[in-house]
This record gives sequence, structure tokens and C-alpha cells, in this order.
Amino acid sequence: MPATSPAHHQRRRRRTNRLLATAAGVLTVGALAAAALPGSATADENHGNKGKTHPGRYQDVQLLSFNDLHGNLEPPSGSSGRVTELQPDGTTKTVDAGGVEYLATHLREARRDNRYSITAAGGDMVGASPLVSGLFHDEPTIEALNELDLDVTSVGNHEFDEGAKELARLQNGGCHPTEGCYTDKRFKGADFPYLAANVLDEKTKKPLLEPYWVWKKQGVKVGFIGVTLEGTPNIVSAEGVKGLAFKDEVETINKYAKELQRQGVKSIVALIHEGGFPASSSYNYDCDSPGAGDGVSGPIADIAKNVSPQVDALVTGHTHNAYVCTIPDPAGRPRMVTSAASFGRLYTDTTLTYDRATGDIARTAVKSANHVVSRDVPKAPDMTRLIDRWNTLAAPIGNRAIGYISGDIPRDGTESPLGDLIADAQLEYGRTLDAETDLALMNPGGIRASLTHAAGGAEGDGVVTFAEAFTVQPFANTVNLQDFTGAQVVQALKEQVSGPNEAAPKILQISSGLTYTLDLTKTGADRVVTDSIRLNGSPIDPSATYRVATNSFLAGGGDGFPTLGQGTNDLVGEDDLTALERYLTANSTPTTPIAPPKADRITIVQ
Repeated sequence: MPATSPAHHQRRRRRTNRLLATAAGVLTVGALAAAALPGSATADENHGNKGKTHPGRYQDVQLLSFNDLHGNLEPPSGSSGRVTELQPDGTTKTVDAGGVEYLATHLREARRDNRYSITAAGGDMVGASPLVSGLFHDEPTIEALNELDLDVTSVGNHEFDEGAKELARLQNGGCHPTEGCYTDKRFKGADFPYLAANVLDEKTKKPLLEPYWVWKKQGVKVGFIGVTLEGTPNIVSAEGVKGLAFKDEVETINKYAKELQRQGVKSIVALIHEGGFPASSSYNYDCDSPGAGDGVSGPIADIAKNVSPQVDALVTGHTHNAYVCTIPDPAGRPRMVTSAASFGRLYTDTTLTYDRATGDIARTAVKSANHVVSRDVPKAPDMTRLIDRWNTLAAPIGNRAIGYISGDIPRDGTESPLGDLIADAQLEYGRTLDAETDLALMNPGGIRASLTHAAGGAEGDGVVTFAEAFTVQPFANTVNLQDFTGAQVVQALKEQVSGPNEAAPKILQISSGLTYTLDLTKTGADRVVTDSIRLNGSPIDPSATYRVATNSFLAGGGDGFPTLGQGTNDLVGEDDLTALERYLTANSTPTTPIAPPKADRITIVQ
């Protein structure tokens, strides 16, 4: 049975060097119906009488949470570094947000004068990270999270990008098995536990990591259960999840909620790396309008409605969206469900009122709010030093110019300009391996950032550095060539909008010469109009053989494209970042930069 409070996690909390700064205002609040709490003292009275030998019945516990950091230590650029804020008059504005120098300041200020404070995360702390972290297998991010005083996190799908052994190294420490130590100090690993309740070793049938963890302070106990989405194997390379089984989120949480209850832990929070889709792009919209939880849909809504009433709050992630909702549990009682977007742009502040008499959370008093990690506060000096130290090591590689662009090349949209450019890069690279390569397909989730024209450093406007390209394609997937029949090519395109992708389509980015119509007025596979599919102006021949370039993730059937896992005559090339670098270098100069592609290969009918 796993320990509820591992010795190496019972460290002395680092609550020094508080940076006094203006806290982000509460701009969105979800609160359960207020009710008077009986007892000898209110939570506020407890806060005002910290020296009391006998605390009152109710104690407010602050839960600070965030999710999907993805190694974004520096402020993200472009739209990835902004949030949309709803104004009192109904208009919206965008606010620059993110960066751990600012996140640290905001979290430390939020914790000030809150002795009962826990910081938790909803997974994907690492993986798909910018160069300053990704180049060093995310050791810098783990160090930053230690300094942030993160208490606990669930695993996310991206924690498995490099496999279970690498995840264990991030937890326990030690130098990288092939690249060794990056500095003169041994990597210590995470001060906080990674929780993976629904990830089992296929041989032992036991959880890969601890399934739960219990926070304790002066008689107050709060248990945390961590899970990732059951569908992780569909969105991670097969090698990354080899030997692992991923179980149902609800069944797993309910199992361990009962176990915690048997141990006398009545207050329970689930950290779930699965999320939903909000009704508004503004982070501070009213998620409970017109009714509780009506402002969010998707997998998390179903999970929230079925997780045991013994669980008092759900911290979620994965979809990179922001919401603070109350969704009724199976007993019909409202329960807080939150997500803080991604990349460290927001954090959630939830107040859990602990009843010392019952050991449970008084749900009628729970309240929660998302706050912007704004950049109008002082930077945390320790985070600045950490970033500078790792940037010094990364600079010789990252600052190298590899290409030139005449304007922003965004990744946004059903078909994006950057998606077209990457598909073209893989087609061109594929033809250096095999001149008969016909087309290339790129999964949109593998494109992690846009290319911006404005300089991110001293390189100058329009210059694409290796660091910027690494941020776009950080996975080190190889470019694979495979043979498919024309019928299989058509089927793969239809899998964009059918099967597991029917509810949330994944539209592949396509290389020059491939065109078709996507009719969104239809349903399922019919949304891809078969007769419209053309390659260089000619219809796809179902019986002909086509040479197709994809990345290794798609070549393994990832992202719900099983047909792409059925190719033959495989030829494996170098990584996809190399293909992008070679394309930019070969096709652009300072005087002839690449213009943003028009993104007009897919005709969309709405």
C-alpha cells in the first residue's frame, strides 16, 4: 500500500523571500451557495488567532492550482502568452500573461498570511517545452517547480513523452542516462510527488507512481488523487507508454477515494489531467450561467458527474482552457471544477473550508477564482537567476539563425499557415530520402507555437532562431515514409472527423498539391467530401500506391488515425525539427524571406 505522506516529501516548506506585489484581482469567481457555519469559531476567526492552542471548528485551506505549464519558464510569445478578459461592459481585451518569474511572485503573494496553503497542479508540467527546458530534458522546469513550492501534481500525457524511466528520473533525480549531467551538480529530482493512480505497470498491475498523497497540518488532512486521461496511449508515442496500462479515470478516483476514507481522510481533491471546452474564450466568463456547469462541455463534464461525492473538488487540465464551474456530483451536490488555461498564464485560488469536527470540506463554503499571472509585478529574482543559468548553457545552440520570414506564421485555424509550412518541409525532406514521395500529413497537436516576425531577442525581426523552431516542434519525432493505397489515404482523411475524432475533429495539416473540401454542415466521416480530394489536380486513385511522409507519432496510429499505422515499406529519416530547419535554410534569406502560406488547401463549408 502506498504511503500517504512519503518522508522525502515532508520537507520544511520554503516560505522565505516573499515578494510583495500587487496580487492579480479576482476577475472570475465560482462559489457554492453561502451558508452560515456553526461552531466555536469561523475560518476568519482562526486566521485572526493564529496563536490559539485550541483552533475553532472551521479552518479555511487555500488551494492554489495550475496546469499544463509545458516547461514555459520564460513568458510565452504571441497568443500563447495572452489571455482574453471579459470587461464589465461586455467587451473583451487581451492581457499579456505567463512566465515563471511572474508566476512565482503571484503565488508567493497569494500565500502570504495563509498558513494553511497547498499548491497543486493538473499535469503536463513538462513535455513539448521550449528550448531552455526541453534541451535539458526538462530538468530546469523541475527545478523551477521546486522553487515554486509545488506540493503535488498529477501526471499528464506529456509526462510520458520520453517514457516511464525518464519520468521516474524526473521524480527521483539522477543525471540523464545518455547525456549525463548538464552542470557540476547532480540533478535532485522533484521535491513534490507525481501522482499516477490510473497508470499501471502491465506486469505488476500496480500503479507506476504513487496514486495519492495526503497534506497534513495541525490536524487538518486533505488527500489528493492524481490521474491522467485514459486515452493517453492514443496521443503519446507507442514507445513512451510501452509496458503501461491506463485505466478509467472515474473508476480509479472512486477506488482511491474509498481507500482514503478508510484511512480517515475525508477531505479529498482529484487532480485530473483531462478537461473540457468552455462556452467562452474569456477566462473570467460565468461558467454557471444559465445553470451550474452549463458553461463547460466535453469529457470533464461527464467525469465530474460520476466521480464519487466523497471527492470535494476537481482540478483539471489537458484542454488548455480556463473555467471555474460548479457541477453537481452524483448525489446532486454542487462541486467545484477548475482549470487554469496553460503555460502559466493563470492560477486558480480555491478556498476549501475544513470542518475539524467531521474532517470533511464544508461544500457550502467552497469558493474559487482564476487569476491572471500578469507581468506588471516584480520578477522573482530566484527564477530570473535560474532562467539565466540555463539560458547561458542553451544560448550557443538556441541563438543560431536558421531562416527568415516576412510576417507572423500562426498555427491557429482549422488549416494554419504554419501547418502548411511544416507539411511542405516534411514533403521536401521526404523527397531527399525518396524522390517518389507524394504528400505529407502533419498532426496539428504537434505544432506547439506560432512563428512570430518580431524579434524575441537580439536576432532581429524576421529571423527564425533554432530556439524558436524548437518551441514549434519539440518532440523529436522522426519523419517516416510509408506506402498507402489511395483508399487508405481517403480513409485517413475521414478519420479526422470520425471515430475518436468525431466529437473534437483533428484536422491534419497537408502539403502543397493536396486539396479537398471539408463540409462542416454534415456529420461524421461525410464531412470530408470524397469526390473533392485531389492530388496535384487529379482525383485520388483508390487502387494506386502513394508514398506519404508523416512523423513517427502519426506513423504509429496516434491521435486517432489507425489507418496511418498500417503503412508499408517504411523508411525512417531524421527528426522533424531537422526537416523544418533544412526547409527554412534552403528557402529563405535575409532579402528573400518566406511569406506566410495562404492556408487555402482545404475548402471549408460551414
